[in-house]
Amino acid sequence: MPSNPLPDQALHVAARLENRWVGWRTERARAKGYVPLVIPYTGYGSTSWIRVLGRVMLNRGTHRLTGEPIGTRGWRNFTSVPVQRARVRVEVGGSSAEVTADRSGLVDAVVEVALEPGWHRVTYAVEDTQDPARGTTPSNPRNPVSPTHGRVFVVDPETRFGLVSDIDDTVMVTALPRPLLAAWHTFVVNEHARTTTPGMPVLYERLTDTHAGTPVVYLSTGAWNVAPTLTRFLSRNLYPAGALLLTDWGPTPDALFRDGTKHKRDALERLASEFPDMRWLLVGDDGQHDPETYERFCERHPDRVVAVCIRQLSPGEAVLAGSGNRRHVRRDGSKVPWFFGNDGAALAEQLEAAGLLGDSPQQPEVEA
Repeated sequence: MPSNPLPDQALHVAARLENRWVGWRTERARAKGYVPLVIPYTGYGSTSWIRVLGRVMLNRGTHRLTGEPIGTRGWRNFTSVPVQRARVRVEVGGSSAEVTADRSGLVDAVVEVALEPGWHRVTYAVEDTQDPARGTTPSNPRNPVSPTHGRVFVVDPETRFGLVSDIDDTVMVTALPRPLLAAWHTFVVNEHARTTTPGMPVLYERLTDTHAGTPVVYLSTGAWNVAPTLTRFLSRNLYPAGALLLTDWGPTPDALFRDGTKHKRDALERLASEFPDMRWLLVGDDGQHDPETYERFCERHPDRVVAVCIRQLSPGEAVLAGSGNRRHVRRDGSKVPWFFGNDGAALAEQLEAAGLLGDSPQQPEVEA
């Protein structure tokens, strides 16, 4: 269970304003018959615990769990109304627990379980449809609250190899950091217009085939609002299924803006703590701060990293991404091997030479 939330007066002024805005929108949405539903995100865990992820949003009905049909414009991802502090019943493999969403409707909790390694189905059901600040609001009898279902990957205790991958400009070509282009890709572009990075789906497939039972974690500074879109993109382009670790869009309890680099550092430290025997292959690009973030993790945990792969942006992509100090050479004395290449094929050659990759499958690459 999460810790007790901060009182409203202790929040940053931007967070207080956001709470009022969400409260006003909540009243209007519920008056129109919207009901709370959990949008499930892929989780991960061990045989004794799992990390469940999702978001509680007000929705017109159970047939549109994300509030945005497939192929819609990105701005619709940011218009749904979150249910603050909702209580959610989580059931998986005969175990159940009650968890609580945060002020943004996000569910991120650890649940004790007894599960076999592999994929498992998780059921989420909103137990409490009341707004703590305004009292109980009954569900719409013509549109009752229904459970939703997600997945969680349980890592085999014997597994020693894991994959952590960035998304933007690593598995998907976006040139996202430039503000205007970021807004265009996030709010306007149809999801089918996004392009996969050449060779990366095949590289990841070969990695998961070479290392059976590999947990895959997609770590990005992107907003949770686009998680359903990203999940469909990864699946459509044949990337291996895995957990998404994104950030909340909006102010934090103590700041106006979120620190994306800190989000990645904290996520890596958490994975190191949760899987003390795991060694990770870290994949990113040189368009943002992945080299610095990964280097810092390598310095702190050199025995926990198999290698670092950095996709090198072309000069044109680097300009669009606002990349200034691009680092293509690892620091002397590093105990961790670093590989650099402009696409998946170039990285695959180096990983294969290092003995980290098996034979190349004879399959055509899928276009976005």
